[in-house]
Amino acid sequence: MIHSTLFVLTLLTTLIAGAIQQGINLLETPGGIWHGIPFSFTLLIILAAHEFGHYFMARHHQVDVTLPYFIPAPSFIGTFGAFIKMRSPLLDRRMLLDIGAAGPVAGLAVAMPVIVVGFALSEVRPVPAEAGMSLGSSLLFSLLGWIVHGSQPRDMDIVLHPVAFSGWIGLLVTCLNLLPVGQLDGGHVAYAVLGRRQRFLARMIFVMLIILGITSWSGWLIWAAILYIMGLDHPPVIYEWVPLDRRRRVIGWASMAIFFLTFTPAPF
Repeated sequence: MIHSTLFVLTLLTTLIAGAIQQGINLLETPGGIWHGIPFSFTLLIILAAHEFGHYFMARHHQVDVTLPYFIPAPSFIGTFGAFIKMRSPLLDRRMLLDIGAAGPVAGLAVAMPVIVVGFALSEVRPVPAEAGMSLGSSLLFSLLGWIVHGSQPRDMDIVLHPVAFSGWIGLLVTCLNLLPVGQLDGGHVAYAVLGRRQRFLARMIFVMLIILGITSWSGWLIWAAILYIMGLDHPPVIYEWVPLDRRRRVIGWASMAIFFLTFTPAPF
Protein backbone atom coordinates (compact mmCIF):
# COMPACT_ATOMS: atom_id res chain seq x y z
CA MET A 1 0.00 0.00 0.00
CA ILE A 2 2.78 2.45 0.93
CA HIS A 3 4.56 1.81 -2.38
CA SER A 4 1.50 2.60 -4.52
CA THR A 5 0.62 5.65 -2.39
CA LEU A 6 4.10 7.11 -2.74
CA PHE A 7 4.10 6.40 -6.47
CA VAL A 8 0.76 8.19 -6.98
CA LEU A 9 1.97 11.17 -4.94
CA THR A 10 5.21 11.28 -6.94
CA LEU A 11 3.23 11.08 -10.17
CA LEU A 12 1.20 14.07 -8.99
CA THR A 13 4.21 16.16 -7.90
CA THR A 14 6.12 15.46 -11.12
CA LEU A 15 3.03 16.34 -13.18
CA ILE A 16 2.84 19.64 -11.30
CA ALA A 17 6.55 20.26 -11.79
CA GLY A 18 6.34 19.47 -15.50
CA ALA A 19 3.37 21.81 -15.98
CA ILE A 20 5.09 24.65 -14.10
CA GLN A 21 8.19 24.17 -16.28
CA GLN A 22 5.92 24.84 -19.27
CA GLY A 23 4.77 28.12 -17.75
CA ILE A 24 1.35 26.86 -16.68
CA ASN A 25 -0.26 28.70 -13.75
CA LEU A 26 -2.06 25.84 -12.07
CA LEU A 27 -3.93 28.17 -9.70
CA GLU A 28 -5.62 29.78 -12.70
CA THR A 29 -5.88 26.70 -14.95
CA PRO A 30 -5.75 23.50 -12.87
CA GLY A 31 -6.50 21.45 -15.99
CA GLY A 32 -3.13 22.52 -17.35
CA ILE A 33 -1.51 19.88 -15.14
CA TRP A 34 -1.69 17.52 -18.12
CA HIS A 35 1.00 19.61 -19.82
CA GLY A 36 3.35 17.94 -17.34
CA ILE A 37 2.78 14.46 -18.80
CA PRO A 38 5.82 14.35 -21.17
CA PHE A 39 8.20 15.28 -18.36
CA SER A 40 6.54 13.28 -15.60
CA PHE A 41 6.03 10.02 -17.44
CA THR A 42 9.51 9.84 -18.98
CA LEU A 43 11.22 10.74 -15.69
CA LEU A 44 9.26 8.11 -13.76
CA ILE A 45 10.02 5.49 -16.42
CA ILE A 46 13.75 6.20 -16.06
CA LEU A 47 13.61 6.07 -12.25
CA ALA A 48 11.53 2.88 -12.35
CA ALA A 49 13.97 1.22 -14.76
CA HIS A 50 16.83 2.03 -12.40
CA GLU A 51 15.14 0.69 -9.28
CA PHE A 52 13.63 -2.39 -10.92
CA GLY A 53 17.07 -3.17 -12.32
CA HIS A 54 18.22 -3.48 -8.71
CA TYR A 55 15.03 -5.26 -7.70
CA PHE A 56 15.09 -8.04 -10.29
CA MET A 57 18.83 -8.64 -9.90
CA ALA A 58 18.39 -8.85 -6.13
CA ARG A 59 15.56 -11.36 -6.59
CA HIS A 60 17.81 -13.31 -8.98
CA HIS A 61 20.31 -13.63 -6.13
CA GLN A 62 17.49 -14.54 -3.70
CA VAL A 63 17.99 -11.35 -1.68
CA ASP A 64 15.00 -10.21 0.37
CA VAL A 65 14.20 -6.83 -1.20
CA THR A 66 11.30 -4.37 -1.20
CA LEU A 67 9.56 -2.85 -4.18
CA PRO A 68 10.74 0.70 -5.01
CA TYR A 69 9.77 3.59 -2.76
CA PHE A 70 9.23 6.73 -4.87
CA ILE A 71 9.81 10.00 -3.03
CA PRO A 72 7.54 12.96 -3.89
CA ALA A 73 9.00 16.41 -3.34
CA PRO A 74 7.90 20.05 -3.74
CA SER A 75 10.85 20.79 -6.04
CA PHE A 76 11.27 21.92 -9.63
CA ILE A 77 11.45 18.26 -10.74
CA GLY A 78 8.82 17.00 -8.28
CA THR A 79 10.77 14.14 -6.73
CA PHE A 80 13.83 13.18 -4.71
CA GLY A 81 14.12 9.94 -6.68
CA ALA A 82 13.38 6.41 -5.52
CA PHE A 83 15.03 3.61 -3.59
CA ILE A 84 14.66 -0.03 -2.65
CA LYS A 85 15.50 -1.62 0.69
CA MET A 86 17.40 -4.89 0.95
CA ARG A 87 16.54 -6.87 4.07
CA SER A 88 19.23 -9.53 3.77
CA PRO A 89 23.02 -9.10 3.52
CA LEU A 90 25.03 -9.21 0.30
CA LEU A 91 27.29 -12.22 0.73
CA ASP A 92 30.12 -11.68 -1.73
CA ARG A 93 31.56 -9.26 -4.27
CA ARG A 94 29.85 -10.98 -7.21
CA MET A 95 26.44 -10.36 -5.70
CA LEU A 96 27.49 -6.84 -4.74
CA LEU A 97 28.53 -5.95 -8.29
CA ASP A 98 25.53 -7.56 -9.99
CA ILE A 99 23.00 -5.72 -7.84
CA GLY A 100 24.96 -2.46 -7.66
CA ALA A 101 25.51 -2.17 -11.42
CA ALA A 102 22.07 -3.40 -12.53
CA GLY A 103 20.25 -0.20 -11.54
CA PRO A 104 22.48 2.37 -13.28
CA VAL A 105 22.83 0.19 -16.39
CA ALA A 106 19.05 -0.31 -16.66
CA GLY A 107 18.38 3.38 -16.04
CA LEU A 108 20.97 4.41 -18.61
CA ALA A 109 19.56 1.97 -21.17
CA VAL A 110 16.22 3.80 -20.90
CA ALA A 111 17.62 7.33 -20.52
CA MET A 112 19.71 7.26 -23.71
CA PRO A 113 16.87 6.65 -26.20
CA VAL A 114 14.70 9.06 -24.18
CA ILE A 115 17.36 11.75 -24.66
CA VAL A 116 17.64 11.06 -28.40
CA VAL A 117 13.86 11.37 -28.80
CA GLY A 118 13.86 14.44 -26.57
CA PHE A 119 16.57 16.12 -28.65
CA ALA A 120 14.61 15.35 -31.82
CA LEU A 121 11.62 17.15 -30.27
CA SER A 122 13.75 20.09 -29.08
CA GLU A 123 14.19 23.34 -30.99
CA VAL A 124 17.34 25.20 -31.98
CA ARG A 125 16.85 28.91 -31.34
CA PRO A 126 19.01 32.05 -31.09
CA VAL A 127 20.43 32.62 -27.63
CA PRO A 128 18.06 35.10 -25.91
CA ALA A 129 19.34 38.43 -24.61
CA GLU A 130 18.15 37.50 -21.12
CA ALA A 131 19.38 34.01 -20.39
CA GLY A 132 17.12 31.67 -18.42
CA MET A 133 18.17 28.60 -16.48
CA SER A 134 21.31 27.11 -17.96
CA LEU A 135 22.13 23.41 -17.59
CA GLY A 136 25.55 21.86 -17.58
CA SER A 137 26.25 19.01 -19.94
CA SER A 138 27.99 15.70 -19.43
CA LEU A 139 30.12 14.10 -22.13
CA LEU A 140 27.36 11.61 -22.95
CA PHE A 141 24.60 14.23 -23.08
CA SER A 142 26.72 16.46 -25.32
CA LEU A 143 27.49 13.53 -27.62
CA LEU A 144 23.82 12.62 -28.02
CA GLY A 145 22.96 16.26 -28.69
CA TRP A 146 25.66 16.44 -31.36
CA ILE A 147 24.38 13.24 -33.00
CA VAL A 148 20.86 14.69 -33.31
CA HIS A 149 21.56 18.37 -33.98
CA GLY A 150 25.24 18.57 -34.93
CA SER A 151 27.47 21.46 -33.86
CA GLN A 152 25.75 24.74 -33.07
CA PRO A 153 27.09 28.29 -33.59
CA ARG A 154 27.78 30.22 -30.40
CA ASP A 155 24.73 32.43 -30.94
CA MET A 156 22.39 29.42 -31.17
CA ASP A 157 21.19 27.09 -28.44
CA ILE A 158 19.06 23.97 -28.06
CA VAL A 159 15.86 24.61 -26.09
CA LEU A 160 15.21 21.27 -24.44
CA HIS A 161 11.86 19.57 -24.80
CA PRO A 162 10.51 18.23 -21.46
CA VAL A 163 11.37 14.69 -22.60
CA ALA A 164 15.00 15.72 -23.17
CA PHE A 165 15.06 17.47 -19.78
CA SER A 166 13.81 14.33 -18.04
CA GLY A 167 16.58 12.39 -19.81
CA TRP A 168 19.11 14.95 -18.59
CA ILE A 169 17.89 14.39 -15.04
CA GLY A 170 18.13 10.64 -15.64
CA LEU A 171 21.83 11.00 -16.48
CA LEU A 172 22.37 13.17 -13.41
CA VAL A 173 20.66 10.56 -11.22
CA THR A 174 22.84 7.85 -12.78
CA CYS A 175 25.97 9.89 -12.09
CA LEU A 176 25.07 10.64 -8.47
CA ASN A 177 24.26 6.99 -7.80
CA LEU A 178 27.58 5.91 -9.33
CA LEU A 179 29.69 8.07 -7.03
CA PRO A 180 32.14 5.40 -5.72
CA VAL A 181 31.38 6.23 -2.11
CA GLY A 182 29.84 4.36 0.81
CA GLN A 183 26.81 2.24 -0.02
CA LEU A 184 25.75 4.11 -3.13
CA ASP A 185 25.56 2.01 -6.30
CA GLY A 186 29.01 3.27 -7.24
CA GLY A 187 30.30 2.33 -3.80
CA HIS A 188 29.03 -1.23 -4.30
CA VAL A 189 30.66 -1.44 -7.73
CA ALA A 190 33.96 0.11 -6.62
CA TYR A 191 34.23 -2.20 -3.60
CA ALA A 192 33.40 -5.23 -5.73
CA VAL A 193 36.17 -4.35 -8.19
CA LEU A 194 38.78 -2.76 -5.91
CA GLY A 195 38.09 -4.33 -2.54
CA ARG A 196 39.40 -2.29 0.39
CA ARG A 197 41.14 0.07 -2.06
CA GLN A 198 37.69 1.58 -2.60
CA ARG A 199 38.30 3.79 0.44
CA PHE A 200 41.15 5.62 -1.33
CA LEU A 201 39.01 6.27 -4.40
CA ALA A 202 36.17 7.47 -2.16
CA ARG A 203 38.45 10.00 -0.49
CA MET A 204 39.70 11.26 -3.86
CA ILE A 205 36.11 11.77 -5.02
CA PHE A 206 35.24 13.47 -1.71
CA VAL A 207 38.09 15.98 -2.16
CA MET A 208 37.10 16.48 -5.81
CA LEU A 209 33.52 17.34 -4.79
CA ILE A 210 34.77 19.90 -2.27
CA ILE A 211 36.99 21.54 -4.91
CA LEU A 212 34.15 21.58 -7.46
CA GLY A 213 31.80 22.91 -4.79
CA ILE A 214 34.10 25.89 -4.32
CA THR A 215 34.93 26.48 -7.99
CA SER A 216 31.93 25.27 -10.04
CA TRP A 217 28.66 24.48 -8.25
CA SER A 218 28.03 24.95 -4.54
CA GLY A 219 25.63 21.99 -4.50
CA TRP A 220 28.62 19.65 -4.51
CA LEU A 221 29.50 20.90 -1.03
CA ILE A 222 26.11 19.70 0.19
CA TRP A 223 26.69 16.36 -1.49
CA ALA A 224 30.14 16.09 0.07
CA ALA A 225 28.65 16.75 3.51
CA ILE A 226 25.89 14.16 2.99
CA LEU A 227 28.38 11.53 1.81
CA TYR A 228 30.69 12.24 4.75
CA ILE A 229 27.80 11.78 7.19
CA MET A 230 26.70 8.56 5.43
CA GLY A 231 30.26 7.24 5.49
CA LEU A 232 32.85 7.17 2.71
CA ASP A 233 33.96 3.56 3.15
CA HIS A 234 31.99 0.54 1.98
CA PRO A 235 31.58 -2.16 4.64
CA PRO A 236 33.14 -5.56 3.88
CA VAL A 237 31.08 -8.42 2.50
CA ILE A 238 30.77 -11.71 4.37
CA TYR A 239 32.71 -13.90 1.93
CA GLU A 240 35.49 -11.46 1.10
CA TRP A 241 37.67 -14.07 -0.59
CA VAL A 242 35.23 -14.91 -3.42
CA PRO A 243 36.79 -13.32 -6.56
CA LEU A 244 35.11 -11.61 -9.46
CA ASP A 245 35.17 -13.40 -12.80
CA ARG A 246 36.40 -11.59 -15.90
CA ARG A 247 32.93 -10.70 -17.18
CA ARG A 248 32.00 -9.01 -13.92
CA ARG A 249 35.28 -7.10 -13.85
CA VAL A 250 34.50 -5.72 -17.30
CA ILE A 251 31.00 -4.73 -16.14
CA GLY A 252 32.49 -3.09 -13.04
CA TRP A 253 35.02 -1.00 -14.95
CA ALA A 254 32.37 -0.12 -17.54
CA SER A 255 30.07 1.08 -14.74
CA MET A 256 32.81 3.32 -13.37
CA ALA A 257 33.39 4.64 -16.89
CA ILE A 258 29.67 5.48 -17.08
CA PHE A 259 30.16 7.64 -13.99
CA PHE A 260 32.71 9.81 -15.78
CA LEU A 261 30.64 9.92 -18.99
CA THR A 262 27.57 11.17 -17.10
CA PHE A 263 29.36 13.47 -14.65
CA THR A 264 28.65 17.20 -14.98
CA PRO A 265 31.04 19.50 -13.06
CA ALA A 266 28.43 22.30 -12.89
CA PRO A 267 24.91 20.85 -13.42
CA PHE A 268 23.15 24.19 -12.82
